[in-house]
Amino acid sequence: MRRRSVAAKQKSGRAQQRRERHSAKGRPNASSGRASAPPTGSSPAGPARQKAASPARPAVSGGAAPNTLGKYVYCVIRASQPQEFGSIGIGADPARVGTVNYRDLAAVVSETPMGVQDPTRENVLAHQRVNEQVMQHHTVLPMSFGTVFKTDDDIVELLRSANDAFSDVLTKMQGKLEFGLKVLWDRDQVVQRIEQEDEDILRLKTELSLRTGSTYFARMQYGRMIDAALQARSERYVAEIFDALRDVSVAARSNKPIGDKMIMNGAFLVLREREAAFDASVKQLGTRLNDLTFRYTGPWPPYNFVNIRLKLERVE
Repeated sequence: MRRRSVAAKQKSGRAQQRRERHSAKGRPNASSGRASAPPTGSSPAGPARQKAASPARPAVSGGAAPNTLGKYVYCVIRASQPQEFGSIGIGADPARVGTVNYRDLAAVVSETPMGVQDPTRENVLAHQRVNEQVMQHHTVLPMSFGTVFKTDDDIVELLRSANDAFSDVLTKMQGKLEFGLKVLWDRDQVVQRIEQEDEDILRLKTELSLRTGSTYFARMQYGRMIDAALQARSERYVAEIFDALRDVSVAARSNKPIGDKMIMNGAFLVLREREAAFDASVKQLGTRLNDLTFRYTGPWPPYNFVNIRLKLERVE
């Protein structure tokens, strides 16, 4: 997949396995490497996120013989004819990836030993690699990692029983891509700025530095004031970012930030033809909010905007 790079600050990091965009204080900067995981999130994100429920049951191995082969499903696409994607699937020797078709739907699959898939870095990256390859020419409904069926007939039953649901979601996701945007700040620097800008906090800090007796309650008050100011400031930043990207995206969701430095963990659904406009808007934000660090990734299949729930049945 092609790569580009945009962000508010560039920070050094390990080689990554997806398209990532970075810059130093808003200046574009080419970056090599790809991140190892797509945007994360687990709660519904608004009208663009659809659910496809089905009585079809993928098999979760219990006592199946380890040399018994099953069908690993990566995603569902719209295709009336069999498709081949090459040897890019899960396995020490990458498995051949093709489709199992039913009418105008197809599950993208490869053969794999029956059993619970080990979520190693290599396996997760292989799962993502297949989805990224397929999405270059198809609208993709990604399956969760580790979805394995016993036979092609079981997959056909899934496609048959969930035909309407899959078709509806594919129509809604047609021509749309997902981008991830994580925003971080240096908390200590922000606290220093707040102390300089807020007269009440500055006055209390000055009093604390001059006191010789017990300062417990004053320090508690100071801590509460700092926490409230940090919360208010982060909310303003996040609101400004989502507002700036509203006109260049179809839908957006906010996932829970990870760690103390992250103030925003967002996912955006963007029309393919609006990708350049979305990129430009992120660049503008990186220039304007150059005291923040932006981590911008994509495009991805719509992981955060599609929820396919299947009932699991253990194979004995």
